[in-house]
Amino acid sequence: MRGWYNGEVAEENKAKGQGQKEVSQNGKKPAGGLRIGFGQIDKNGARITKEFNLNFRKFFVWILVMLLFVPALFTALGNMAFKQVSIPLSQAVADIRAGKVDKVQVSDQELILYYKEGVEGTEGPEGKIRTSRKEAGESLAEVLDRNGINSASVQIEVAGKGLAGSDIMNIGLNGLFLVGSVLFFLWMMRMRGGGMDPMFGFGKSNAKLFTKGKQNIRFSDVGGLKEAKQEVEEIVDFLKHPKKYQKLGARTPKGVLLIGPSGTGKTLLARAIAGEADVPFYSMAGSEFMEMLVGVGASRVRDLFSTAKAHTPSIIFIDEIDAIGQARGPALTGGHGEREQTLNQILVEMDGFEPNEQVVVCAASNRPDVLDSALIRPGRFDRRVILDLPDLDERQKILLLHAKNKPITNGFSWEKVAKRTVGFSGADLENMLNEAAIMAARKNAAAITMEDIEEAATKVKLGPEKRRLQSALERKMTAYHEAGHAVVAHNLVNTDPVHRISIVSRGMALGFTEMAPLTDKVHQTRSELLEKMAAMLGGRAAEQLIFNELTGGASSDIDRVTQVARKMVVYLGMSNLGPIDFGHQYDTTEYGQRYYEPSSVSDKTQQSIDEEIKRLVDNAYKSALEILNREKKPLDRVAAALVEKETLDGEEFAKLVGRPKAAAQVQKSKTPFLTKTTLPQQYWRQSK
Repeated sequence: MRGWYNGEVAEENKAKGQGQKEVSQNGKKPAGGLRIGFGQIDKNGARITKEFNLNFRKFFVWILVMLLFVPALFTALGNMAFKQVSIPLSQAVADIRAGKVDKVQVSDQELILYYKEGVEGTEGPEGKIRTSRKEAGESLAEVLDRNGINSASVQIEVAGKGLAGSDIMNIGLNGLFLVGSVLFFLWMMRMRGGGMDPMFGFGKSNAKLFTKGKQNIRFSDVGGLKEAKQEVEEIVDFLKHPKKYQKLGARTPKGVLLIGPSGTGKTLLARAIAGEADVPFYSMAGSEFMEMLVGVGASRVRDLFSTAKAHTPSIIFIDEIDAIGQARGPALTGGHGEREQTLNQILVEMDGFEPNEQVVVCAASNRPDVLDSALIRPGRFDRRVILDLPDLDERQKILLLHAKNKPITNGFSWEKVAKRTVGFSGADLENMLNEAAIMAARKNAAAITMEDIEEAATKVKLGPEKRRLQSALERKMTAYHEAGHAVVAHNLVNTDPVHRISIVSRGMALGFTEMAPLTDKVHQTRSELLEKMAAMLGGRAAEQLIFNELTGGASSDIDRVTQVARKMVVYLGMSNLGPIDFGHQYDTTEYGQRYYEPSSVSDKTQQSIDEEIKRLVDNAYKSALEILNREKKPLDRVAAALVEKETLDGEEFAKLVGRPKAAAQVQKSKTPFLTKTTLPQQYWRQSK
């Protein structure tokens, strides 16, 4: 009964000069309902009444539950009442002939046999009563007479069929169940229309609404991304001051697509838009549109845009839009694709027959190559904002933003950290500072030091240290392997300077050699790629030179070298085969990626490509061996120091080598020495 009524105890106090006043125990005025008075008076003369508020909605639910389950309950109880052992008719006739049966109750074709006391095999209450069935249209007396049994030898009772098993009762229960089911679903549909639909609300969007003041992120909290912020700031300003642009004939951009690698700040920029906009901001992930049922995604798109249009001007943000915006292909299977229907509905809502001037759609994706061309065309996404990895100045700004609440030691150089973190995204920089703070706290330090930052940067890129148990020979081989990378790179002009060498295992690597660029690079020349290949094969060359043996530790180096050589030959035109793209030519997207790629070269051309790749790799390996033969003494010194210290920084490595990097040396020498190697423009000095 608790589900039907909500009861409250109310007191009516009579005050001087006032009428009666009712107050419930919780201090609230009692709501209207079915009131039942008990006629009790307390010591102050107040009448105590019991008030029941009848909740018709809950009452209706309980009625529906009863209509659905009571018929099944009656049927189950009826079956339980006649839960006896069933025997064949021949066995029943044999027991009657043997005099084991005391009484037989006949109910239509069903026979209920009551056995006498002491009959073997009828122990227990269930064993004394057994059931059997006879043919329709034939009485039990006729069955007994046909088998030569006197019907007077057993007591026969003819009974009507019980209520639980009658045909009328079955029809009534089934009809009651059907009516209850219909009423239940009608009630659920009514709740759906009233906005109380947890079960049938598949078509409702789950967009989160951000109003002014709910999101604390502002554009000032986004480091770098100057051009990207300018693009989205104009969108926000357009919605705030539309007349400023409309008087010049400008219209609101219908969509802004944020494109960039992971961690570059796409979602952060969208949060800043929500914080700056004075208009409703609806946020939803692309995967939230998809459900098991076909058509749900399109319904949610319609609901989302209908809600946004009802509160114009407004902004809709769809994160990871590639989940629903992938390019449509040929129909290889029957039926309707849920993703395709959802995409079609987005296309119609963004640029269909109905005007959509005051709703701006902002979306983010790190896979623009898979997006449908109809989705990213002007008129739907008018602006495409590219978010690249931050440059030197932007990294400094990002570091300063994330270091606001972190104590840093005096004399800290953020410029040095920014130069150290070339290639880091904004998310990498935030994670690096967080790891540095954790390391400082682990040491119970009062502030974060440069050593913490250095270790955190290495951890973010390569993983945490793993102290593996190695033999002396394995440590020595790992040391020479890493020293080979460093020495070869140090003697090449177009490679990055060595920043750190270590034989401490991190991630899947037994050791590592970090070569950090001094500045941000946009292009890579042919000379840089060739020398990069030689530096990557320096570890394998050192193993062969010192131990006359090869190990599996160079597998990742070989893989990367082969990839560089293949790209140079197939895609970049940096080989003797000329400036030809030997890649697949079937179709390309707007962003240069390829899909549905069949082979497009002949067997003879493929053989030439393979030979050219092998030539580039072999020449790089020969160059690495030549350098290490010339620089064997510095190689031995670096390897010995690694075995002793495990880790060397760039300055310690330069002291062990005994001279500055080859690139710096070329700037001072007017007649540099050119080695006899296949790599162009390589300069270094003979070691002493």
